[in-house]
Amino acid sequence: MQSPTGAATILRVLRVCLHVGFAALLLVAVTRLLAGVGAAGSPSTVAVVAGLGLSALLALVYLAGTILEKRHAGDPARFNPTHYAGWWLGAVMLLWLLLLLVSGDFAWVAFPLFFLQLHLLPRRLALPAIALSTALLIGALWFHSRGSADGGLQLAMVLGPVFGAGFAVVTGLAYRALFLEAENQRVVADDLRRTRAELAQTQHDAGVLAERERLAREIHDTLAQGFSSIVLMGRSAENALESGDVEAAKERLRIVQDTASANLAEARSFVRGLRSPDLEQSGLVDTLRRLCEKTETEAAARGTTLRCRFELVGTPVELPNTYQTTLLRAAQASLANVWAHAKARAVVVTLSFLGAEATLDVFDDGIGFEPSTAAGTARGDGTGVGLLSLRERLATLDGGLEIESAPGEGTVVAIRVPLPAEDGAP
Repeated sequence: MQSPTGAATILRVLRVCLHVGFAALLLVAVTRLLAGVGAAGSPSTVAVVAGLGLSALLALVYLAGTILEKRHAGDPARFNPTHYAGWWLGAVMLLWLLLLLVSGDFAWVAFPLFFLQLHLLPRRLALPAIALSTALLIGALWFHSRGSADGGLQLAMVLGPVFGAGFAVVTGLAYRALFLEAENQRVVADDLRRTRAELAQTQHDAGVLAERERLAREIHDTLAQGFSSIVLMGRSAENALESGDVEAAKERLRIVQDTASANLAEARSFVRGLRSPDLEQSGLVDTLRRLCEKTETEAAARGTTLRCRFELVGTPVELPNTYQTTLLRAAQASLANVWAHAKARAVVVTLSFLGAEATLDVFDDGIGFEPSTAAGTARGDGTGVGLLSLRERLATLDGGLEIESAPGEGTVVAIRVPLPAEDGAP
């Protein structure tokens, strides 16, 4: 439930005071009408009865209008009395004028009626209506004072209604200005709540998209490559069994088991958002060295001659988990592309720590390609996201990726990441 603003509270208090004031003044007028019964110059019994009936009818009409307005304000689905506000105001004013004919005591009721005219009528009609009501009020006071000792039009009969109308106009205009300000505040508050809700939804969608992209990168760089290796090793094992080479089949099945176990560990780690299990066991240098050995072993198991060598340049620096994972995934993706596409016989993975940056170069002597054709865009079958995934990883570390290749001249994948400062920032 929304808490009302200060302006809205003031408006509510003013509205309640207006209704209470109308009821109190009407009650005072009825009381004076009854108190004057039997006195000299008092209205006749018929006039008193008529005054009481008109007073009750005026109270009922006024109460019905305020109740309908309040119900609609609390629930806009209820009956909307706005379209009948003019007729309601006309009925109230007519009953008040009839009461003025009965007794001049009902002149006091005019003050809250001035506010109703300002509230329900446009300003161009409200001011003339108030002026006309003031003139009729002065005329009624003069009419009821004809039989008194001070018969005739007195100055007080003119100044009282005129000052009352003037005060009502000034107060009513201030009320309207306050009402408009409260409406503007309500509109601004609604816009702010809607904007905050849209922002929260946008942030939620962005978080979901970022998590999906993270999972897509991890799946491509770990599970997808592992499954590809398992499929190839399985086929190789099948071929070995068909040829009667049981030992080769056992070796390749062992590689399948190792790869499956590694994939399972990788899946559990990136679901938890942790570092690679390989990096948990040892540092980046040893992990890259084992990766080269594994690549060479798997290539031999598939019947392919591929020499994979790891080289270290410079003094290793302890890198944060994000940097180590990015460089490891880059090496895994690059080597996967080598044995899948390059048809190379040798590949060298070089990790260098030079000055304020670390570099990872993967060189192969394969068939090469035209770099302009490797746009790094995903294909419909879920492949072709390797370079795109790698660029996204490096972008988070302010790193860069360069590819040098030509048909028949091999390929060099050069990865650069700035070393983190002492506070951990790039």
